[in-house]
Amino acid sequence: MIKKLLVANRGEIAVRIFKTCEKLGIKTVAVFSDADEASVHTRAADEARWVGGSRVKESYLNMDKILEVAKETGADAIHPGYGFLSENPEFSKRVKEAGITFIGPNEEIMETMGNKIAAREAMVKADVPVVPGKNLVSADEKEAAAVCEEIGYPVMIKAASGGGGIGMQRVDHKDELIKVLPSVIKKAETFFGSAELYVEKFIENPRHIEAQVVGDTFGNVQCLGERDCSIQRRNQKIIEEAPAANLSEETRKSLFAYAEKAAKEIGYTNVGTIEFLVDEQENIYFLEMNTRLQVEHPVTEEVTGIDLVEWQIRIAEEKRISELKERNVSYEHAIEVRIYAEDPVTFFPSPGKLKRWSFPDMDQIRYDSGVEEGIQVTPFYDPMLAKVIAKGHSRSDAVEQLAVCLEKAEVEGIKTNIPMLLETLQHDVFKKGNATTQFVQKYVIEKNRTQV
Repeated sequence: MIKKLLVANRGEIAVRIFKTCEKLGIKTVAVFSDADEASVHTRAADEARWVGGSRVKESYLNMDKILEVAKETGADAIHPGYGFLSENPEFSKRVKEAGITFIGPNEEIMETMGNKIAAREAMVKADVPVVPGKNLVSADEKEAAAVCEEIGYPVMIKAASGGGGIGMQRVDHKDELIKVLPSVIKKAETFFGSAELYVEKFIENPRHIEAQVVGDTFGNVQCLGERDCSIQRRNQKIIEEAPAANLSEETRKSLFAYAEKAAKEIGYTNVGTIEFLVDEQENIYFLEMNTRLQVEHPVTEEVTGIDLVEWQIRIAEEKRISELKERNVSYEHAIEVRIYAEDPVTFFPSPGKLKRWSFPDMDQIRYDSGVEEGIQVTPFYDPMLAKVIAKGHSRSDAVEQLAVCLEKAEVEGIKTNIPMLLETLQHDVFKKGNATTQFVQKYVIEKNRTQV
């Protein structure tokens, strides 16, 4: 049994994990950088330790220091959260070599699913349909142009070892490729420590639908439903919901079957997500697998009654899926918005002092937050401040509750994307459940350009 757990992360996800640990009677350790010394997550744990400077390479990516703190504090488990080291196979390996339990899959699974080519090969073997794509062996412009021509424009270029939409770039022609290639390479190196890139065919106007899977150490795999994550800006999700609206039962069953086949093929253990693109004819394409907890996991928790962090911990303790308990659930739908410290029109980050931070107390609303009034929002990390999750007896009920909550929110001192979130929730296309990954581009960005 795990007795003390260190969270190698920050902000709202660290706070979220600490809550489950408190429920389970597990002691907790927070880590923080110079910029985060006064952050909420440092006070949400039983103890907190400094791990380095403000930049991520100096702190939250500093494996040596994190492991040193784990040993000093007597932590017998490490939860990586999401982002940072959460899908780094070397970190998983080093944690285990230090005699500490890693809350997540083993490094072999991470290596397979973290490499776009290896992941595709695994999915083809499992008879799961994939998006046409190919690795770039080097960052040479000629090679990149040849690969893009072979696949056929438009294409999506992304970090081969990346995830979370970071560094992804749509490219429509060769001149654009040459222009954006250096910046994509730089982001890949900065965020994932590798300049290796991957090119795949851009599927026009799809929905981004993912399946939540869980696997135990005894070979049991289960799909816990799907989430629609089509509302995105800069290829990063900002609104997620469960279940997906207007998805045929036949497609839903196929999606679940593909997800379970994929997880079984690689011998997946712990909680993970299989991400798919679903086109306008409801053809399904494997996109990638996230071998970690997802930012949007709360919507699945609210419609299944399952504490996914608890399941992560229990599976790491070698419990069977059949031993894990669900709560009674009285709501049919859940929807989450990510609140970012950013300009709602340009999406540029908006650091500064959070002078006012107030949200209404509502029965059908859950808040996952890592900030509080008076803190300084720094430019060093992802600008997400919090997640607001609404649950409803129907999709329209959940959407209405969420809109009411955001309308009553009071935030001062920095700009946030709340106006854009409200605009989306109140848009007819979204209300009807017909939004695709092009929604923000078509109905928000283009609208703003027209108005300017």
